[in-house]
Amino acid sequence: MPRTKAPAGLPTRQQILDFIATSPTPAGKREIAKAFGLSAQDKIALKALLRDMADEGLIDSAPGRAFHKMGGVPKVTVLRIVDVEDGTVWAVPERWEADGVLEPRLRVRERGKGRALGVGDRILARTEEAGSGWIAHPMKQLARGEELMLGVLHQEGGAFWLKGLEKKERRDLPVSDTGGAGVGDLVLAEKAGRPPRITARVVERLGDPFAPRSFSLIAIHKHGIPNVFSPELIEEAERSARRDLGKREDLRHLPIVAIDPADARDHDDAVWATPDDDPSNAGGWKAIVAIADVSFYVRPGSLLDKEARKRGNSVYFPDRVVPMLPEILSADVCSLKQGVDRAALVCHLRVGADGELKDWRFARGLVRIAANIAYEDAQAAVDGAQDHPLRETALLPLWECWNALYKARERRAPLDLDLPERRIVLDEKGRILSVAPRERLDAHKLIEEYMIAANVAAAKALEKKKAPVMYRIHEPPSREKLAALKDYLKTFEVEFALGQVIQPRTFNHILDRVGDADFRPQVMEQVLRTQTQAYYGPANHGHFGLALGSYAHFTSPIRRYADLVVHRSLVRAFDLGEGGLSDDDFASMERVGEVISALERRAMEAERDTVDRYVAAYLSERVGDVMDARITGVTNFGFFATVDGIGGDGLVPARDLGREYFRFDEASRTLVGEDTGETYSSGQTLQLRLVEANPVSGGLRFELPEGKGSGSGPPKDRGKRVIKHRGRPANIRHQGRKR
Repeated sequence: MPRTKAPAGLPTRQQILDFIATSPTPAGKREIAKAFGLSAQDKIALKALLRDMADEGLIDSAPGRAFHKMGGVPKVTVLRIVDVEDGTVWAVPERWEADGVLEPRLRVRERGKGRALGVGDRILARTEEAGSGWIAHPMKQLARGEELMLGVLHQEGGAFWLKGLEKKERRDLPVSDTGGAGVGDLVLAEKAGRPPRITARVVERLGDPFAPRSFSLIAIHKHGIPNVFSPELIEEAERSARRDLGKREDLRHLPIVAIDPADARDHDDAVWATPDDDPSNAGGWKAIVAIADVSFYVRPGSLLDKEARKRGNSVYFPDRVVPMLPEILSADVCSLKQGVDRAALVCHLRVGADGELKDWRFARGLVRIAANIAYEDAQAAVDGAQDHPLRETALLPLWECWNALYKARERRAPLDLDLPERRIVLDEKGRILSVAPRERLDAHKLIEEYMIAANVAAAKALEKKKAPVMYRIHEPPSREKLAALKDYLKTFEVEFALGQVIQPRTFNHILDRVGDADFRPQVMEQVLRTQTQAYYGPANHGHFGLALGSYAHFTSPIRRYADLVVHRSLVRAFDLGEGGLSDDDFASMERVGEVISALERRAMEAERDTVDRYVAAYLSERVGDVMDARITGVTNFGFFATVDGIGGDGLVPARDLGREYFRFDEASRTLVGEDTGETYSSGQTLQLRLVEANPVSGGLRFELPEGKGSGSGPPKDRGKRVIKHRGRPANIRHQGRKR
């Protein structure tokens, strides 16, 4: 990236950063020039240097033209109080526009004079960085703002109360103004005051929390997911959608097909394969992975780009999608629909007979999709269960090439965990028809393998050009997690050596040794928990789970900002026209990677929360039933379980397990009865009675069926519940299904 060279007399970039960080007062251009004794001529050069530093993402400017370290907080700024807990006041900057940097939380040190600060208050504060966090020193209290919470109204003792939907809301709040909302309504409310006198004032009624399609709305508000596009942005999207596609490689004559879920809302990838007629690749294949050319429509620095970066990804709920891009792009112009011309960024692949990638080439292409086919229909056509006009010309060659790719996958031996997803089927009014595991077909595996091949090709192509890559990174498990797995496996008499080189196949071999033993689900659950969480970044650390050294997400730019960055880098590196990676994009790669990784986790949590709410609503009609369940986590206060084939997560409190003493063994993640030896461990299957299903919170509660867990302890302790704990309390949570 071009930079302005600092002439003699000018401070270096690092000297400027050090001065900004240590200056007791806000540091603007004037203060920097004075501190380093710059001449009038040097001040002109300083202005250019500061502009370069801002472009490089090193500094940002605060109101009043003072500078601060990019990702930091201005020396003096306006803060909004968002939480008061256990005497500690927390605030966030009222304005936070640093692209690619998460909004920080600052601990406020009150001066002990005047009225104590409460949620919703605004202050002018002097800030300082302390360790890995920030501290704010209030200078002046400003006019109040508002801090909103999501909850459900209820009435008790003649007064209205608000029950918050977030777990951190430990108690109901008295409502000072219902804003016209009634009992049972889902509302947004403004919090005010300071413990123990915090109250709530309703500012917006959202409707019936139990109504169809409300569950995703709850998640959208709870997780702060942007779900409205501004008129200005819609207008820009409409202008962008009218762009002339220009000169492209014409691939409209090929029977390229898009194979997606039957309920897919967008189609950003399509595939084609045929036997390679090149003698140097005897028995091999030529393949195309065509991906929507989003970078052609969404240009760096545009309103569309800034909004897409702010969202990070599309969020998919059973009843709706919150797209990263406006519908005219995500569901129309960028979506690869049957029979219409579409702009695509095309990955040409040559696959050897052994399934290894021999070569690749990227180009901007013009495609006309021969068909949009559901996974189930593609599988049925290949199996001969139903006719399809493209069976011979498109589907069978795709399957034959995939057979080769799959052989290479098996040699590579990526992590192989059987983790089915739940599919929620709704009727036209949004009511739940069924909740069941999503069937895993060869058609799913086929598309997954073509996408992996294109992702690998994108990463390697950019590496060869020494161009920036936004990698999808999955690091090997930490030694601490491996040690915990070793202790856990020892309880099943399964040996696991820590000294060996850990590869994905290491975990596959563990599962092979376990075979079909009753405790296989427990071991699989623990192997999953041993894995690290995948993330995005410009430094390559490989993808452990897929057993790949170089991996970048390239195949879903409609719904993932990371893929859009990779597309732009390819466009720039291979001189494919407009919309390539800008210098600003290059400078901010690391920060963008951190933020879109966090936004991905937010989306996963929101999607998981919503599915849990739908499951709870579905099961609410079965309260009192005994059903097959599986333990998903064990703690010293009980265990969590999920309903087999349906999902949801519910607690069986330790106090309901009976009268005998139970001890919690951390190494084996088990509760063990000291008299009967009865054991409850993660992955164990058992029957439980559903006693509560709350669709608003998504919470379930179970108990043991009658006659279970009623073992008698010593007579003097009958009726009491005692837990003995060995080791530290565990904090067991589900990891996201995506890696």
